[in-house]
Amino acid sequence: MKCEKCGYDSLDNKKFSNTEIYLCQICRQFASSDNLSEYLQEKIDWRQLESFRKQKNKNLQGMKNKIKEGKIMSRAAFGYKIEKKELIPDLEKQLIVEELFRTFLEQNISLNQLARQFGFSVNGIKKILKNFTYIGKVKFEGQIGPGKHSPIISSELFNKVQNKIETLNIK
Repeated sequence: MKCEKCGYDSLDNKKFSNTEIYLCQICRQFASSDNLSEYLQEKIDWRQLESFRKQKNKNLQGMKNKIKEGKIMSRAAFGYKIEKKELIPDLEKQLIVEELFRTFLEQNISLNQLARQFGFSVNGIKKILKNFTYIGKVKFEGQIGPGKHSPIISSELFNKVQNKIETLNIK
């Protein structure tokens, strides 16, 4: 399908939001459902966006290579710190992470109560409880692979928490 903004023809072009309008990856980034018709009226030649497309693919490939090597892609998750470009457990904070997982699993406690008890936001608690980093793994584009860092909690504890999250239908 051709992008309706720039005319780029690719199998990667997808429908924008809940419309029948196909946009390429670059044009989708700048599109807004509030002023989509105005946005589409300002036509652009796909060749003018080609340097952005190449740079994005180059960055994406570099990120994929880092993931294959088990390297971390972002800042250190709570409970870890970065030293010499390596992710290592922060001895003080890793105990908090383990206690947080155990408290969630073993007690009948709401996420609001858990957040207040540990000094996080509810979204912060959800991110911690769902983060594969804590079992020594890395996640990128839906793919989960082994990391080069040490786990803070056991896979068994993590999986039990994931089951409870699913049972409680926490999004």
